[in-house]
Amino acid sequence: MAATDTPQTTRDPGTPAPRMRTRWLLTSAALAGPLFYASSAVQALVRPGFDIRVHPLSQLATGGPGWVQQVTFVLAGLGVIALAAAHRRIITQGVGSRVAPVFLGVFGAGFVIAGCFPMDAQAGFPVGAPAGTVEMSWHSIVHTAAAAVSFVALAGACIALLVRSVRDRRVWASVGNGLVALVLLLPMSPTESSVQIAVTGLVAFSWVTVSALRLRSGTGPA
Repeated sequence: MAATDTPQTTRDPGTPAPRMRTRWLLTSAALAGPLFYASSAVQALVRPGFDIRVHPLSQLATGGPGWVQQVTFVLAGLGVIALAAAHRRIITQGVGSRVAPVFLGVFGAGFVIAGCFPMDAQAGFPVGAPAGTVEMSWHSIVHTAAAAVSFVALAGACIALLVRSVRDRRVWASVGNGLVALVLLLPMSPTESSVQIAVTGLVAFSWVTVSALRLRSGTGPA
């Protein structure tokens, strides 16, 4: 997984106080992925009736304990917004320096919105929910649209940074950004969509974490 930039292509984000704030933002961003997947994995294992082959991770936000997954979505989204802010502070010139933080901000905001508006209970989860699919409620439509926009936005950020890394002749960054963009833009499987969504999210947040750590390594001591 490639980072957004190497330390050699970043600038010092400023005096010690701004550097400390930037490192704090990047630390928050780096934690977004582990938080999202640790929380989701634990919930998927302990909540009765959940089956990743049938239920997307978003469905963990339904039912009594659903607030846990809602908070998880919001915190993960805020972590990505922190990455966008730090990226804007550090990468100030060249291809993608302006558009990438915007795309990252949209990605993060999409997850925050998706967390605030959960999808519908269906397919037998949570226990007691209708066995089949149900007509989408307004909040489920908002959730689905926000999630879709967020992944497309991250793909946009990866493409912008792919162009940057190609121009800088950074092979591994180019390969990583290109592969992540490809995964994010793959058509949804009609039969394995829940698993595909989970894998796509894992790739996306792994990219976020690696990018944050690489940028953090180039900001210098706080």
